[in-house]
Amino acid sequence: MDQRPAPTRRRTTLPDLLRRALRRPTRTTPPATGPTNPDAVVDCAVYVDGQRQPGRPHYTDAHTHSRRNRRSFVWLGLHDPTPAVMTAVGHTFGLDEFHITQALTDGHRPTLQRHDDVTLLVLRTAAYVEHTELTDTSEVVDTGDVMIFIGDRFVVTVRHGAPGALTTVRQDLQQRRTILAEGPWAVAYAICARMVTQYLDVATHVETDLEQLEETVFARERTADIPHIYQLKREIVELKRAVLPAQAPLRTLATPPTDGPPPALRRWFTDVDGDLARAVDRVNAYDDLLNSILQTRLAQLAVEQNNDMRKIAAWAAIAATQTAVAGIYGMNFTHMPELHWRYGYGAALLLMATAALTLHRLFRRSGWL
Repeated sequence: MDQRPAPTRRRTTLPDLLRRALRRPTRTTPPATGPTNPDAVVDCAVYVDGQRQPGRPHYTDAHTHSRRNRRSFVWLGLHDPTPAVMTAVGHTFGLDEFHITQALTDGHRPTLQRHDDVTLLVLRTAAYVEHTELTDTSEVVDTGDVMIFIGDRFVVTVRHGAPGALTTVRQDLQQRRTILAEGPWAVAYAICARMVTQYLDVATHVETDLEQLEETVFARERTADIPHIYQLKREIVELKRAVLPAQAPLRTLATPPTDGPPPALRRWFTDVDGDLARAVDRVNAYDDLLNSILQTRLAQLAVEQNNDMRKIAAWAAIAATQTAVAGIYGMNFTHMPELHWRYGYGAALLLMATAALTLHRLFRRSGWL
């Protein structure tokens, strides 16, 4: 039998390993990419037992996660969403066409509505606009609105306008885990409390404007014009449209309903309703005070016009005596007393001057001049 020598195994060296590694095709694993939130999304988070979960997921993933845990909910914050974004959000969270249509428009009156399993709470936002002086075009109060859609395990906030940012509301509420653990209604309470706080803050600044306006009206040199007063009155009316209608929905949330905030949050809504009552009283008082300032300014204008008319009448009376004397001696009749008198011209001038000085002194003594 032919015996062949066994083949010797070649030793693998380091250069061989490098060449094999270079010839072997590399497999690249694409990074895990999920859907990104649209620009209208200010923030999106999932909360479990009052604790925010790490990250900022897409609202669809957050909604799916919240459905798996009964102790969790999702808070989605939107600012001026487009129809496409709001429609997608509505389909994800089960909002009907009415909710989507309401969320796309602004200028709503504060209200509380419930449709199926979703509660809609609408509030007006308010912010004070700083200005150096009050003019007939000064913007004092800037308003917007915020819509809160409250579901079983979600809350969607839609904000329109510049004032009323909810970033600080979210940050402050995340520090109060006991309240946040109550679920979506805790977010509604925090937003209501912040809106009422802003009402009181705006009322404080408006009070300063009213004090300055009152000082200018009663000052010796008055600089407050009627258009300035009307402009501030329009701004206060704008603030009243935000504050006064909010009483009905907040009072409803503060009373024991069949469905609504949990009992642990009801007393907090009662506290917010009390603060709102203070804001309503202040705004109504400012409106009454501004009406008084306006009536006072109108009365001052009437007095000033009366004084002007008395001065005009006094000077007209003084001028009338001169006109009477000059008119009598300007008739050019042939037979007139003192017509050919040598001192008639000087006597007529003296008579006119004496009458003018006498009337001027009498009018000054009576306060007409």
